[in-house]
Amino acid sequence: MRLFSFPTLLALAVLAAAAPAQAQQGPMPVTIAKPVVKKIIDWDEYTGRFEATERVEIRARVSGFLESVHFRDGELVDKGDLLFVIDPRPFEAQLDVAKASLEAARTRAELAESEFKRAESLLKRNNISRETFDQRRAELATARTTVLAAQAQVRIARLNLEFTQVKAPISGRISDARVDVGNLVEGGTAQSTLLTTVVSIDPILFTFSASESEFLKYARLHATGQHDSPRDRSSPVFARLMDEDTFNHEGRMNFVDNELSPNTGTIRFQARFDNPAGFLVPGVFGRLRLAGSAEYEAILIPDAAVVSDQSRKLVLIVDKEGNVKGAPVDLGPLHNGLRVIRGGLGRDDAIVVNGLQRARPGGKVAPKEADLLPDGTIKVRSGS
Repeated sequence: MRLFSFPTLLALAVLAAAAPAQAQQGPMPVTIAKPVVKKIIDWDEYTGRFEATERVEIRARVSGFLESVHFRDGELVDKGDLLFVIDPRPFEAQLDVAKASLEAARTRAELAESEFKRAESLLKRNNISRETFDQRRAELATARTTVLAAQAQVRIARLNLEFTQVKAPISGRISDARVDVGNLVEGGTAQSTLLTTVVSIDPILFTFSASESEFLKYARLHATGQHDSPRDRSSPVFARLMDEDTFNHEGRMNFVDNELSPNTGTIRFQARFDNPAGFLVPGVFGRLRLAGSAEYEAILIPDAAVVSDQSRKLVLIVDKEGNVKGAPVDLGPLHNGLRVIRGGLGRDDAIVVNGLQRARPGGKVAPKEADLLPDGTIKVRSGS
């Protein structure tokens, strides 16, 4: 009779207990589903900045003391709203002087016309010389020219008086007043005093740059009739702010520049967005999506269903007998949370979408069938 030590007996007992458990353990459960197949468009994404369609520096057009300010800093203004008033009294006086000069010029012109008519009558009777007649005619022409010059001076004086009321040239949001009441402002020169700025709010532009290869891709898609040109103002685009998760601002392409920058190798694009609430602000960064392909039928799967094998990307395909096979795939972009598969996967292939850690290529699993919905939701079938 062979004797065993107590430790040996204990080890044998553990092995004996484990053997039935190992024999009873079958294929591990996993969830499988077929990929989503639907028509999609690839979207290219760009970072850019929102810009005002119009930005105007409000500068004084006449010199004088600032008399009043008629807006609150940062408020919305309409085109034609009164913003500043420069002391108008000197300009009112200048207008009065110009009007008086005009009246004097008209009086002299009337006298010159009367003298000319008298000279014309005397010339017919040969009572004055031709030289005297020509002199009267020249005096009349000079007087009439003086009237025209005086009228121009009145218009200038009236304009200068009008310029003492500084009005908003566009509708938009105004900045703060850069000059306080009582200060002298300079106007009508290259050094005219900056009073404030106004930027338009609605609509608003989004400016971004595309590389040469991207620009050529769009050009070829348009040339082959697969997609509208980015220069077509009906081409839709979608934007989001940096703190937003979805591209919920819809706009249209507005402009593509006429040349690539030799310094950066990029070309400037611009989109246009309606902004009635004024939520989008000039200067804010954002992300924009522009259609980068024609519509095509794509195979889509959850991004989590893709595994890495060194430099390769694989999905685990399960056949009807529960056998697992690793299939290398070519990945495309993400589309609404699902990964586009360019190649390596068929539309009827069932892949592991849940329980990847329990499946190995060459192994066997107990699959539970599920439906993969277009929004990425996995719905296990009842009875699976």
